[in-house]
Parts: sequence; structure tokens; C-alpha cells
Amino acid sequence: MIFHDPYWLLLILLCPLVIYFSLTSRGKASLKYSDITLLKRIKPTLAVRLRPFLLILKVLAIILLSVALARPQKGKEDTKVTTEGIDIMLTIDTSGSMEAEDLAKGRNRLDVVKEVTQDFIKRRQSDRIGLVVYGSEAYTQCPLTLDYGALSQFLDSCKIGMADGRATAIGDALATALLRLKDSTVTNKVVILLTDGVNNAGKIAPMTAAQTAKALGVKIYTIGAGTRGNAPVPTYDFFGKKVLTMMPVEIDEELLKNIATVTGGRYFRATEKESLENIYKEIDQLEKTKTESFTYMEWTERFPLPVFLAGILLILEALLLATRFQKLP
Repeated sequence: MIFHDPYWLLLILLCPLVIYFSLTSRGKASLKYSDITLLKRIKPTLAVRLRPFLLILKVLAIILLSVALARPQKGKEDTKVTTEGIDIMLTIDTSGSMEAEDLAKGRNRLDVVKEVTQDFIKRRQSDRIGLVVYGSEAYTQCPLTLDYGALSQFLDSCKIGMADGRATAIGDALATALLRLKDSTVTNKVVILLTDGVNNAGKIAPMTAAQTAKALGVKIYTIGAGTRGNAPVPTYDFFGKKVLTMMPVEIDEELLKNIATVTGGRYFRATEKESLENIYKEIDQLEKTKTESFTYMEWTERFPLPVFLAGILLILEALLLATRFQKLP
């Protein structure tokens, strides 16, 4: 509640003057008596006792009129939020090398990647997210969607070798993700590509896909997942017992860096679960959803009520002066 013209409230300062002059200006007596001793013994009537009530009515009417002239207004604030989300394609390697257990003890790379990616999805809001899986082949596991529950289920169902895990087709994986983004109308489009190997399959060269991404305005973040040197890979002996065999880790970091650089993205290396978590958190901070807020105020005039009340009080005062409180000439 505010007053549009608050200086009118200064009229309230006239109330003490009105009270003063009303109490001091009694006028001359119409009838004169030599001795009023007997008159003093007469008890005042109820009408006499209530006469100051007329002054109260007048003062309240002045206060109400002052408030009305100051134009009290009540505001209703509305906020309009405009959100422009980001289209994100998660592109995850499901080749056989993702069996290695170097990101977390006792767990293969894909299981760790799935867990960390689930946390990334939970942190996003108003963004469409899709999923591409690849090995020797590449296909869309989940199209761009705002249904994060469905996306999480598709991610959980990812298995090693589901896209022919004998090789790694990075170029085809990027091309598949770009097909999902090419018709997008949002400003920010992102591909997050995770791999633990080198490009050794597919029909499309990775750098050709990267140049296409640049032309489409798509930014690519690349992640190399795997320790440096050798990593434990589970194998099984004649009796079916699990045996960990140390195998060399081969990640084409130069290629991943070039893909990211061409598109304005960044390359990251994850050597354990914690570093992979930090990478996804950093990408989460780099790619924030654009939000704009517009606040406006709608004002409603409240002066009619004090005007109405002041009018009632003045009419009541006039009626009382003309009837019950009428003065003798």
C-alpha cells in the first residue's frame, strides 16, 4: 500500500486547530441571568454529554478526506519468467574396452559413467537432453526430451556391447547426435562425447563431424575416460573365475582436443570417478540455462472508501446538529 500524493496527508495537521477553535469559540450567551447558582445544580443531559461526539465526527472526516486526497493505492506484483533451455546430446561409448575397472574399484567404466551422468541429469532444469550410444555402430538410445525419468531409464538400460562393442566409431557417434540437434531452434546446443578409446570404425571422420557441428552452432565437450598407463580389465579363466588383466589404455587425446577446439568446447580427462564427477559439474556450470525475469506492478486505487466514510460522517454530523444537538438561537 502506498500514497500517490502523500503531501495531502499534511491536512491532518489541521485537526488540532479545528479542535482548539471548536473548544474556545463558544460565542455570546443568548440569555443572561443575574445568578446561575440554581442552573449549576442541574445535571447535564445525555445530549450535552455527547456533544463532543460531533467534534470527533468532524475530525475523523478531515482525516479520511486527507487520506483520500493522498490517493492510497494497493499494488499487486507479478513476475514473468522467461526460460530458454539448452539442447544437450549425451554421447556415451559402450565398446568392449568400457569393461575396464580403473575409474572405481570393482566397477567397470560404463557403470561409473552411468552413475555420474545420472547426477548430471538431475541438476539440469528446462533443458532437453538426449542420449546416443556407440561402439562399432551408433544409434539414438533416447531422443531429446524433458522427461528426465524416461531418460534415466534409457541410461540405466545401457550395456557394454549394445552397439557392437568390437570397435569405436567416434565420427558416426557425433554425426548421430548432430542429426538430433540440426533442427533445434534453441540458441545453445551441446554434445558431450565420452570415450575411452580411439576412432577405429565408422563411415564419418571425427573431424568432418566436428566441422559440421561448428557449422550448426553446436559446441562439443569431449571426455577421455580411463587411467593413464595400464588398466585392469576383467577376463575369465577356464573355470569361469574372474581374473583382472592389466591392459594398456589408449585414448586419442589429440583428436578429442581438436574436436572440442574446433567447436568452441573443451576437452577433459577423467582418470577416476571423482575427476569424472568434477568434469560433469564443470560442464554443468559452463552451460547454464538462460533465465530472464520481468517484474511489473499493477496498482488499484483505494481512495473511494475513505471518501465514502468521510461523507457518511459529515452527513451524520449535519443531521445531529439539525435535530438532537440543535442549538437555541
